Amino acid sequence: MASFESGKARPSSAHTYDPEAYGRDQADGYDERVRSELDPGPAVERLVALAEGGPVLELGIGTGRLALPLARRGVPVHGVDASPEMVAGLRAKPGGADLPVTIGDFADVDATVEGGFSLVLLAVNTIYALPDQEAQVRCFANAAHHLRPGGRFVVEGWLPDLASFHRNRTTRFRQREERAVTIEVVELDPVAQRMSVTSVRLEDGSVRVTPLEHRYA
Repeated sequence: MASFESGKARPSSAHTYDPEAYGRDQADGYDERVRSELDPGPAVERLVALAEGGPVLELGIGTGRLALPLARRGVPVHGVDASPEMVAGLRAKPGGADLPVTIGDFADVDATVEGGFSLVLLAVNTIYALPDQEAQVRCFANAAHHLRPGGRFVVEGWLPDLASFHRNRTTRFRQREERAVTIEVVELDPVAQRMSVTSVRLEDGSVRVTPLEHRYA
């Protein structure tokens, strides 16, 4: 008989936004899920060139997918993340305990270093975790506050394929493994620029349901 595990309830508005929710839902098994989808190699090469020696501030450092290889290349990295669970995953990896990390909401947190950062990084759609335009604007202002003169702010993000939606809804295949599959049921609000996602992962007789919210820009 299959077991059923549900993620945390989806926030209904910015007033119920919880910056720690993503990490609580995703930290367990996160690296295994993203390893087959996200090769850090090309991104790290580009970021090393853009950082010009660093230091780098990564907003949403997570489990260190980019920060650890950057550090191994000699680029100093300071991280910010709202999730103690994700940071615990970083700390458990070789070199992870050596990276300074500030726990907090990256739209507002202060993680200044003397002289400022040469590069501030928001990778893999992390900007869309913020609940509304106001929070995203604050995040941009916060990034500018941390940059030294001539520094760079790198944001990675996608735009939804509107043609794939029918009446603002779609179901999409996300990932297949030998004994697991992940699908997503997505509802789009094009006026508010929000995507409400229910991710369903079937693995070895278990079912894990996780809600996700994206405010794309």
